[in-house]
Amino acid sequence: MSDTTAHDTATPAAIEIRNLVKEYAGTAKAEPKLALKGVSFDVPQGQVFGLLGPNGAGKSTLINIMAGLVNKTSGSIAIWGHDIDRDHRNAKLSIGIVPQEIVFDPFFTPFEVLENQGGMYGIARHLRRSEELLRAVRLEDKRNAYARTLSGGMKRRLLIAKAMVHSPPILVLDEPTAGVDVELRRQLWELVGEMNAEGVTVVLTTHYLEEAEELCERIAIINHGELIANKPTRELVGMMGEKIVRVSVDKDLAGPVMEPVFLRAEVVEPRVLEITYDKGTTSAGQVLALVQQHGYAIEDVTTREADLEDVFVQLTAGS
Repeated sequence: MSDTTAHDTATPAAIEIRNLVKEYAGTAKAEPKLALKGVSFDVPQGQVFGLLGPNGAGKSTLINIMAGLVNKTSGSIAIWGHDIDRDHRNAKLSIGIVPQEIVFDPFFTPFEVLENQGGMYGIARHLRRSEELLRAVRLEDKRNAYARTLSGGMKRRLLIAKAMVHSPPILVLDEPTAGVDVELRRQLWELVGEMNAEGVTVVLTTHYLEEAEELCERIAIINHGELIANKPTRELVGMMGEKIVRVSVDKDLAGPVMEPVFLRAEVVEPRVLEITYDKGTTSAGQVLALVQQHGYAIEDVTTREADLEDVFVQLTAGS
């Protein structure tokens, strides 16, 4: 399939994934589980790249293999040109992972968290960037506070700083805004945007599809351990030839108004009908005329193009 092409010839790859397989051994109570089924794709350098999929699709397994926390069954991954098996040290130095879970010692201060992480990477004290990173994530005023006293959003920002102590060219963010309020999400994306503008390649997993549509230049979708799409975001959204029209009528609807040219029709409020149609074969005017033929006068109309959420639902249907 063309949408799952592994190569992006226009831009060098920050991460190259080839025929990646991960099988978890079975137990007395459970069959072996194939979490990744020969996944192949590239993450282009310098982009914000979205890795999407339903829960259990294999995203976290893939990230944990890149992080060195899970051993792959077969296939290969190269991170910034370094094979994770043959050149493990340089591969690890080329990537920073921000996990879903908030993980650091609550009795250290943010400054100490970054200093300790720098020490673990063998960075000489005079070369560490702890102060610079605290400024970058806007935590310089919390330099000496215990990490346990930070708010959820501050802890997320500290995790990003922790992932960047060794100046990796690639930053992986695994569900970074889960459970974070709208304002903190905005702050996190400003921070990520600044890092990307400075040349850092960003890989993002998120359940907020509007977030992925806005931030990511390219998106790969994994479902049941298989790559089912890998396209520039605009092209992916453009795959949907659908348009949605929301029609308010003059009286309560007896039920969905169905016509052969409607792909879907749903009563969303007693007097509001939402109709999905193929914009390549049908016009909004035809849709409205058909609704009127059912005896309804139209009082208000709004339309919208299909978005990434619609594409995601269609591609992962049946999961």
